Amino acid sequence: MIRKAVVYHVKREHIEEYKRRHAPAPAEVLAVIKRHGVTNYSIFLHEATGTLFGYFEAESDEELARIGDYKVSRDWWKSNAEILVCDPDNPDKGKEEELQEVFHLD
Repeated sequence: MIRKAVVYHVKREHIEEYKRRHAPAPAEVLAVIKRHGVTNYSIFLHEATGTLFGYFEAESDEELARIGDYKVSRDWWKSNAEILVCDPDNPDKGKEEELQEVFHLD
C-alpha cells in the first residue's frame, strides 16, 4: 500500500462549481478509482487561495496509472480542466503536484 498527497488549484471563480461537482462525484468515476485500489481518498479546499489538497492510499503506482485507461476518467478530468489550473503541456487535466512525505505516524 502506498500513500499519495497532491496539491492542485481550482480557479477561484469556480470554487462553488468544483464543490458542486464533487458532492458527490459521479458514481462511474468513483467505481473506476476503487477498482484500481484507491482507498481513504479525501480532498481538502483552502477557499482563500483555491488550493486543493488531495490525499489517498493506493495499491500501487501501476494501478493508479490504469485509471487513465477509462474514457469516463479522461472525460471527468477534461470537464474539470475547465475549472482547474492546468499545465500548458496537458490542458485536459488539472495540474497536480505530488508532495513528498517527510513524516508519518500510525
